[in-house]
Amino acid sequence: MESSDEPNLRNNNADQFVTTHWSLVYAAGDHECEESNRALERLCRAYWPPLYAYVRRRVNSIHEAQDLTQAFFERLLEKKYLTDADPERGRFRSFLITAFKRFLSKEHDKATAKKRGGSQRTFSVDFESQERNWGILQDTMTAERIYDRQWAVTLLNRVMSRLQREMERSGKSQQFQLLKDFIGGVGMASYSDVASELGISESAARMATSRMRSRYRELLRDEISQTVIAEEDIDCEVQYLFKTFAE
Repeated sequence: MESSDEPNLRNNNADQFVTTHWSLVYAAGDHECEESNRALERLCRAYWPPLYAYVRRRVNSIHEAQDLTQAFFERLLEKKYLTDADPERGRFRSFLITAFKRFLSKEHDKATAKKRGGSQRTFSVDFESQERNWGILQDTMTAERIYDRQWAVTLLNRVMSRLQREMERSGKSQQFQLLKDFIGGVGMASYSDVASELGISESAARMATSRMRSRYRELLRDEISQTVIAEEDIDCEVQYLFKTFAE
C-alpha cells in the first residue's frame, strides 16, 4: 500500500521505505507541523492491518470493524493521542494496541455513529484484501494473538517489498522473482532449474540467494529498529514476532 515515491520524513535515502519511526509519530501528533496530516496517513497505511484484524475478532459486524479502524486513525490526530507516544515507554507495537483498546472502550460508539452519519473519510484502505485472508486465522486465536500475528505478517511483507524495490532498481527483477522463495529456505523450483532460467550456474544462483537472504535480514532489523527503544531490543522483537507463527 505504500507508494515508493512518497517523501521520506527522515534524512535517510529518499527511496527507502519508511516504517513508523518515532519521529514520524511525533510529526503525526504535532498539529503545528505541516507534515502532520501526511504522517498520519502514512501511519494508517502502514499499520491498519493488525488493528483491523484485532477489532475484526472483537466485533461481529464487518462494517463496524471497518468503521472503527478508520475512525481510530482519524481520532489519533483529532484527540492528540499521539502526543502520549513516547519511545521510552517501549515498543510502538505495544503503544498502538494500547491506544486502540482505549479508543474502543471509551469512544467507539461516538466514532461509529459519526462514520455511519456520512462523514468523509480522509484516507482509504483496502479492507477486501484483509477479508480474503481472514479465513486463514484460527477462530481459537484471541484478538491479541491475531494482532501480533498480523503485525508480523505486515512487517515481513514490507521487508520483502523493500527488497524487491532495491533489486528492481538494480536491474535484478527476474532474479528476485525466481529466487525470493528460497529466502525462507525452500523454493518451489530447484536451484538447477532457476539457474538455467537465469542463465547462470547453480552455484551462482545459490550465492545470489545467500546475498538476498543476508540483505533481507538487514532490512528486517532496520524495520524493527524504528519501533523499539534500543539496539538490544531488536533481537527480542525478532524472536517474539517469529514466535507468533509457532503458536
